[in-house]
Amino acid sequence: MSSLTGVILTANDEVAQFKLGVVFEASTGKKYKYVQFDNGAGNVAAVAGNVAYYLAVSGASAGQTTIVTMDLSDSAGVGAGVFQAVLTDLYHGWVQVTGPATLTTALTAGADGNALTPVGSSDGTLDVSALVSDDVCAIAIDASAKIVMCRFAH
Repeated sequence: MSSLTGVILTANDEVAQFKLGVVFEASTGKKYKYVQFDNGAGNVAAVAGNVAYYLAVSGASAGQTTIVTMDLSDSAGVGAGVFQAVLTDLYHGWVQVTGPATLTTALTAGADGNALTPVGSSDGTLDVSALVSDDVCAIAIDASAKIVMCRFAH
């Protein structure tokens, strides 16, 4: 992880301002990843505070780790982070990958302490993990308040 200057976590950059995939650690200890956003086939817009997934067109992953979507049907069920801003289609910005976060949209299901995954959820949120093969990318800290502990693969 390199030392970065000029990081604006709520940026919505038409032209990339950092190398895609770079990770920034804030003074709070939270980590953020710089990504490109794609609305996906369903044309699902980004929502600040919602969950992003790694883009996998029609659910078939091609190993994409720097382009994200909020269209769950255009992902392989792998969480990428929590949007820090409303990103325009094909623009660049930050997703939170570690540390506590408050989601905008409620979890599909779950209780405090549950392991969470995109699998079985709806666009922009997470559901309780049911299978060992699920991507567990967060833990519910206070499910009713939409607070999760992020541990997204980055």
